[in-house]
Amino acid sequence: MSDVTSRVQQLDHVELFVPSRSKAAEWYEHVLGLTRVAGFEHWARDPHGPLMLSPDGGNTKLALFEDASRAGARGAFDQVAFRIDGPGFLAFLERLPELCLRNRDDEVLSAASVRDHEGCYSLHFVDPWGHGFEITTYDCEYVSQNTG
Repeated sequence: MSDVTSRVQQLDHVELFVPSRSKAAEWYEHVLGLTRVAGFEHWARDPHGPLMLSPDGGNTKLALFEDASRAGARGAFDQVAFRIDGPGFLAFLERLPELCLRNRDDEVLSAASVRDHEGCYSLHFVDPWGHGFEITTYDCEYVSQNTG
């Protein structure tokens, strides 16, 4: 039996190595809507510190570290999945032509790239540095009813 007092509360952050924190931050803001987390700017002023981004005001974060030699290196993790509601998932799919996202096989994604995992729909892609990402929704009924 585990000690409830030592149980973790949530995923805090995932660390990514990129060649340029500022360019990566722009990409994540444009593609995923992540924003810089207020209160952590002092870490980003250190060239070896993280630039913190978040979709939810800082509850869950991406920590961008600048190191071109480690950017996109596989093995640290396979992918990071972001949950989105049904309307947001469909809106993301509508943006695919503009975003020109690619999968690990370097194929450009389209709505046909969505995977039905029988309980969620997902779209898998890589960032410009080779990190794997997934946008997933459990709002399957909404997505099914609102797609042609």
